[in-house]
Amino acid sequence: MKSLTVKPAQGKLGILVVGCGAVSTTFMTGVLMARKGLAKPVGSMTQYDKMRVGRGADAKYLHYADIVPLASLDDIVFGCWDVYPQNAYQAAMYAEVLKEKDINPVREELEQIVPMKAAFDKNYAKRLDGDNVKQGLTRWQMVEALRDDIRQFKADKGCDRVVVLWAASTEIYVPVDEKVHYQLSDLETAMKADDREHIAPSMCYAYAALSEGAPFIMGAPNTTVDIPAMWQLAEQTKMPIAGKDFKTGQTLVKSGFAPIIGTRCLGLSGWFSTNILGNRDGLVLDEPANFRTKEVSKLSTLETILKPDVQPDLYGHGNDEDTQYYHKVRINYYPPRNDNKEGWDNIDIFGWMGYPMQIKINFLCRDSILAAPLCLDLCLLSDLAARAGRYGIQRFLSFFLKSPMHDYTQGEEAVNNLYQQYTMLKNAIREMGGYEPDEEID
Repeated sequence: MKSLTVKPAQGKLGILVVGCGAVSTTFMTGVLMARKGLAKPVGSMTQYDKMRVGRGADAKYLHYADIVPLASLDDIVFGCWDVYPQNAYQAAMYAEVLKEKDINPVREELEQIVPMKAAFDKNYAKRLDGDNVKQGLTRWQMVEALRDDIRQFKADKGCDRVVVLWAASTEIYVPVDEKVHYQLSDLETAMKADDREHIAPSMCYAYAALSEGAPFIMGAPNTTVDIPAMWQLAEQTKMPIAGKDFKTGQTLVKSGFAPIIGTRCLGLSGWFSTNILGNRDGLVLDEPANFRTKEVSKLSTLETILKPDVQPDLYGHGNDEDTQYYHKVRINYYPPRNDNKEGWDNIDIFGWMGYPMQIKINFLCRDSILAAPLCLDLCLLSDLAARAGRYGIQRFLSFFLKSPMHDYTQGEEAVNNLYQQYTMLKNAIREMGGYEPDEEID
């Protein structure tokens, strides 16, 4: 039976996005158009999906908003930070993801979304050259400046609650260092000492958001909230965190298709994935240090679904050491495609008596069109989690993320199987709606 323990979604929800590029402006434009009835938020689970609550004769299939108190699209107010000063309308036109006819009806609202100066370090994204940045600040001063921005935005826009979403570029790879990233006190010491090697700008955004009572979502593969120090901060501030890396194209296919191979007990010799991409994300990923961050994220998916130690006959062959199938991921920057990413997967499988077969998947997708609904769902569900008193890593949001957060210090493994992730999502919504979380993950 229902018992309402979740605070209602009263007042305005501020969504502060880090980055005002293709993904952010497609997200903003789509929400503004949808609430005018001029476009449909296709791809958004919170707007379309129906799930079962109750069993047997009591079973009902309901939209999420009929189970839990979600914020309405009408209550959303957008703000952003970016290294480029162009407003959201100019940025949307520049991105060329959406046609002019789909931007112009909300032009005035988009023009009012003017990026605040970004907390930026060029060493973390060498290919970006914007000058709309906070100058000469130490890492700790960045945190303080960002906290001011959040407070100011909240006051100016009359927001009751704020969610901070990273939809900016992939930073260079920051390996987790136990001396800096394991204890909150060590992280704060490093920030105050302006340790630029171990403290990425994204960590400053996350620290500022959590300190200001805003859930934080990491939509890139950066090392940010997936460190024990940030988990401690989320615990202390009682705020939800989610990450990392929006699961849009190729990894969505992988997390959905790999279970087919596993469930059918077919063998895998190798899985080769390659992409071409021409937007700003592709430009940044053309830098090897930035690609390394993405590669680590994309490679992690398969290994938790098809496990050589569980099924050595099926997954224990393929590479030089003969211990596991061969798995390779490539991304190539190709400007003519802009936001229209193309992903190719070549999958070498084997069946009865070891006879080889192949599967080819060619996904011609639109990166921002797939990412925008994820942004909406992650923001609405993180806001819901905060009102439900859930804090720390939100594992139920793994469905939307390429490299879901997990407590690796305790040997926990991420759940990457799409169908298991969907079960986790539904169970959490059932629970927050006062129903029994009645599906099991096998």
